[in-house]
Amino acid sequence: MRILLLGSGGREHALAWKIAASPLCAALISAPGNPGMAALGRCVPVDVMDNQAVVALAKAERIDFVVVGPDNPLANGVVDALEAAGIKAFGPSGAAAQLEASKGFTKDLCAEYGIPTGRYRRFTDAAAAKAYAATHPVPVVIKADGLALGKGVVIAPTEKDAVAEIDLMFGGAFGVAGRSIVIEEFLHGEEVSVFALSDGTDALFFGTAQDHKRVGDGDEGPNTGGMGAYSPAAIVTPALIDDIMARIIRPTVAAMAARGTPFKGVLYAGLILTAEGPKLIEYNARFGDPEAQVLMPRLTSDLVPILMAAAEGRLAGVEAHWSDETALTVVMAAKGYPGAVEKGSLIAGLEAAEAAGAIVFQAGTARNADGALTANGGRVLNVTALGASVTEARARAYAAVERIDWPEGFCRRDIGWRAIERERR
Repeated sequence: MRILLLGSGGREHALAWKIAASPLCAALISAPGNPGMAALGRCVPVDVMDNQAVVALAKAERIDFVVVGPDNPLANGVVDALEAAGIKAFGPSGAAAQLEASKGFTKDLCAEYGIPTGRYRRFTDAAAAKAYAATHPVPVVIKADGLALGKGVVIAPTEKDAVAEIDLMFGGAFGVAGRSIVIEEFLHGEEVSVFALSDGTDALFFGTAQDHKRVGDGDEGPNTGGMGAYSPAAIVTPALIDDIMARIIRPTVAAMAARGTPFKGVLYAGLILTAEGPKLIEYNARFGDPEAQVLMPRLTSDLVPILMAAAEGRLAGVEAHWSDETALTVVMAAKGYPGAVEKGSLIAGLEAAEAAGAIVFQAGTARNADGALTANGGRVLNVTALGASVTEARARAYAAVERIDWPEGFCRRDIGWRAIERERR
């Protein structure tokens, strides 16, 4: 079959890598794609936020199945547009994608259906938000309601910090995403990511991971879109997975169906393991980035028929099989990230890194006029390796990082530190 993959980041490169390996994939087209994805199939420079352009591309290329990678096109209704044109697609409808596109929507859904989450209030007025923050125990979590590229969440340690962040959000720091905000209690515990696929009725567990959001070693500095991850998260035991599926994932699927907006696609649950049990921080409505970069190398099943089963409402009885190995990815970012970065710096040594046993998924890359690989964003490379343990996978990943020649890049040097501490006990 002919498959179209929407997106251009590291997540999409990982998906392209797995989709291209499927015996069902006769041709893979990526839109707009990146240089790494171009090695797996043709890339077409189409704006994924233009639904009609995506539909036109799918028709012109005689596409059988579309896989949507990023969040914005989903919230923009690209799946609705494709399905209206008779083109099969994997991902939620625009209405169902509100699970990610509006944090307030998800908090309200949790409150209505008894899904465990932190206490919260929603605000569209800065003065009211600041008055509430003045009475709230600190630290307190301030969130832009809408999509903010993974950066619209701030943990304010003091009331003064909370007020400053509220002013920033309502002042336009996150654009339209900050016109409404959520203020919620800070949940104490370890953060984990749990993935499931849904076909609108059934849910299939699809792996665990732990991300590293802070830019610096020791979880210091501002939040980012993610500086590295590993999978599986050993702290999430089989019994805990059953509990999360029973009390959080499946009730969410049932709630969305009851509301008339059945969810088909990826449910990526960001959770805190509190003393009272797992609680939902937020949902993403697509594969994580960089979590996809550690899930795809561990998945031993063919990805394509599983995604098709979810899109066609027939997940019941479908199984996903996983390697016993650990996968770990290190994000190499341009200096200055998550702030302003310079584009165009030369990158070399990817072949040497892969010869060392890693998979290098490209995220923010481009080719210059001479055909050389260059940095074209904040998070640029995902250096991924497998191992019998987190310790072994990390050693291999960092050995590969050392072979990459990119002086203008940097990375955290402690990805997987919690898990490695546990392995040493």
